[in-house]
Order: sequence, then C-alpha cells, then structure tokens
Amino acid sequence: MSSLVQSVDWLAIAPPTIAAVVGLVVLVADLFLAESRKPLLGWIAVAGLAAAALMLLPLLDADRSTFCLVGDTEVCSYTADRFTLVIQFLVLGGALLCALLSVTALKDSGKRLPEGEYWFLFLSSAAGAALLPASRDLATLVVALEVASLPAFALVGLRHGNRRSSEAALKFFLSSVTATAVSLLGISFVYASTGTLHLTRVAERIQDVDGQLATLAQTGVVLTLVGFAFKTAAVPFHFWVPDTYVGAPLPIAAYLSVIGKAVGFSGLVLVTVVALPSYADAWAPALAVLAALTMTVGNVGALRQQPTRAYSAVRLLAWSSVGQAGYLLVPIAAAGYSDDPEKPVGSTLAYALMYGAVNLGAFAVAALVGRAHRLNRVADYRGLYAVSPLTALLMGFFLLCLAGLPPGVIGLFAKVTVFAAAVDAGLGWLAVVMAVNVVIALVYYLRWTALLFRATEGEPVRHRGPAPVTVAIALTAVLGVVLSGAPQLVLRFTDTALF
Repeated sequence: MSSLVQSVDWLAIAPPTIAAVVGLVVLVADLFLAESRKPLLGWIAVAGLAAAALMLLPLLDADRSTFCLVGDTEVCSYTADRFTLVIQFLVLGGALLCALLSVTALKDSGKRLPEGEYWFLFLSSAAGAALLPASRDLATLVVALEVASLPAFALVGLRHGNRRSSEAALKFFLSSVTATAVSLLGISFVYASTGTLHLTRVAERIQDVDGQLATLAQTGVVLTLVGFAFKTAAVPFHFWVPDTYVGAPLPIAAYLSVIGKAVGFSGLVLVTVVALPSYADAWAPALAVLAALTMTVGNVGALRQQPTRAYSAVRLLAWSSVGQAGYLLVPIAAAGYSDDPEKPVGSTLAYALMYGAVNLGAFAVAALVGRAHRLNRVADYRGLYAVSPLTALLMGFFLLCLAGLPPGVIGLFAKVTVFAAAVDAGLGWLAVVMAVNVVIALVYYLRWTALLFRATEGEPVRHRGPAPVTVAIALTAVLGVVLSGAPQLVLRFTDTALF
C-alpha cells in the first residue's frame, strides 16, 4: 500500500513561505516593541522580502514541483518553473521597492498608519501574490488570489480618520468580492463537469465532457474569465481603479499597479493557456476585444485628467495603468490563436517586467514630490528640473519609457514585442488599435514630461529625498537604464516553459 504522506520540497516553496513567516514575525514583534522602536518593523519586512527574492536564485536551474498526487507525480499543486520564477521575481522585487516607499510613508503619516498591522498585511499579500503563479490547481489558485487580495483591501483603508481612504477600500472590496464570487461559481462548474481541479487534468478532460455537461462547462469557462477580468482591471470592470489609487497610501497604489496586475495576469494565463486551451476559440476573441476596450478607455481617461485637479498625478498614473493592462492582454489573446502559445505568453511576461520597473519608478518620484505637495497634482511637477535636476531627469525617463519613446528604449522594446505577438497571431486589427492608443498615450506622457522642464511659478519648493525613497528611485532607474541598453536580457529571462 502506497503511503499517503509525501515529502515537501521546501526549497521550491521558500519564496512565498519566507514572506509569510516574516509577516508573522512582524506581527508578534509589534506586541513587544516600544512605540519609538516600531520603525524597526519596516526594516525587518524589507530584509524578509530581500531574502525571499534571493531564494529564487537556487531555483533557476530546473523545474521543481511539490504537493503532487499520490501515484502520479506528474500532477502537482505547486510548480516552480520559469513562468513561476519570472512572476515571483516581479512580485517580490516590486514588493521590496514598495516596502522602501512604505518606510518613509509610515514615518510621515503621523501615527495614522499602525505599523505592525501595515507590515503584517503587506507581507501577507506579497506571500499570496508569490504563491499564485506557482499554483497548478484551481483551489490553490483561488486561495492564493484571496490571500493576495484580502490584505490589500485593509491596506487601502488603513489610514485612521480618512474618509477618502475608507471609500476607496469599500469600492475595492465590493468589486473584488464580486469578482471572486463569479470566479468561484465558474470554477465550481468546471469542477462539476471535469471532476478535477488540477489544471493539466482539466485541460485533458474538458475536451471530452459528456454532452449533458457541455453547457455547464462552457458557462464555467465564461464565468471564470469574467472573474479574472475584474482582477486585471479590464474594461468594463475597471471602475474601482482611480478612486482606489487616490484613496490608498501611495506605496499601496504603486503595489496595486504592478503586483496586483501581476497576480491577475498570471492567474489569467494559467486558467486560459494551461487549463482551457481547447476553449481558445471562445476566450481568445473575448480577450482581444477586452484588450482593445481596456487600452482605449484607459488612455482616454488619462488624457482627460486636468493638471490642476487634486491628486491628478495619481489619477493619471491610475488611468495609465488601465491602459497598460490592455497592452498586457494582447499577447494572452494572441496565445489563443498561436500554435506555440509559449511565445506570446513570454511577450506578456517581458512587458510586465519592463512596465513594472518604470511604473514603480514613476510612483517613487510621485511619493517624493507628494511629501512637499500633499495634493500631488500634475501641475506640482512644473519646474521640477530647476529644484531637483536629477529627479526631473529620472521622472522624464520613466514617463518616456511608459510612452515607448527613446531614450526609454525599454518601453519601445516592450511595445514592439506586444505588436509582434498580435501580428504573428493574425490580429492585425488589434495591432492597429494598439498603435492608435500608443499615439494617444504620447500626448499625456509628453505633456507631463514637458512640464518638468518649464519655469516654475512662484517660489520653488525643494524636494528632500529620504534614503529609502532615494534608494527605490535609484534601483528602478538603474534597472530601466540597463534594460534600455540590453533589452534582450528580458526576453531571455522570460523564455518561459509552461508545459
């Protein structure tokens, strides 16, 4: 009789495990630390995220799997392959940068943000986000998605006595809970029709579903995709994004813009490309239409932002992130039309890495300027070059990268990879829509960039950068410059093997 006890590959699960354990350490340490020593918790969190990211290095050599079925070691619930490692690098690296921004934000909050709870929630969300790309069954996928999402609701509304923050958290919570309910209903239909939760077995069995269950399976596929469309902020499920970003502490807005997207898109890839390839004729056209709608609505929303409106800088970045979500959807849609879906998925990963680096850099500069200008309007960036030349140059570089213009070669290269994925898949119309949207995005990115170098109105305000914020800006800048010089490094890193 075979044993039901199996060994756990602790090295494979180390990255999310370390983040979770450090979160518990921070929560317990908060009980014993004096108020004056609470800032130490932030540095413990930073060290924990750095350790979790470093544990990805031993996993680069080979695919590792654990929590496998007894008697069938090919069917596992956790797999650390190249796809997993790329997303975990983005999640943990991005969380580390957001943690550096958070150290200063907590110090500036005047005790309105409780440090122990903040860091516990932050690390818990990062652990869930790191677990999700490794999930290879639908139950683990949903649990990881909720572990990443639930702490994020609390982080958005954690500021004491802030009405805007509370409203943002409520809107984020209601939209996300709706998405989860829809996804769970869809997954239950898929399970009822296939009798399994493991993604590879779902892919095998859903092709041969009994005729009486075929409608149930089709409904399950549609509902599951609708749920993930909420998570990725795809139009028309994007309505929560601008208000949530404005109401959240700025490091959490940065976290949602990059790590939140990585979670949603990695889950979408696993559900569509791995579990439901036989339904590509249904989900691929749907994702193509969603991509076109999302990039168009996002870019038009960003274009309409008034520079003098309160929090317009954060709102513009929020609408921009919706537009970027549209670009990220393009290669996933293309995978449904391709005989080799790994290449389009690699394009999505490459774009996500490039976008993550420069978008976090833009948020880091916004965090610096926001310390002197609490309303964080686009107009507040006027004349930044006169008072802080290096910061202005870096912000201009980040914005040009997002626009896809030189010297932001990394952004141009990312958009070319997405264009290529669409054209190779025969989605010429979607490539045209994307080209139009790139032109629309140029207007508001260049408008903001030009504002950095104009003459100031009134007395210039100096922007003193605390060390953690300065380090975050420097790290993203170095990453952006290096990848602009050698963008092929990203494509090699994202040469993924999903199957």
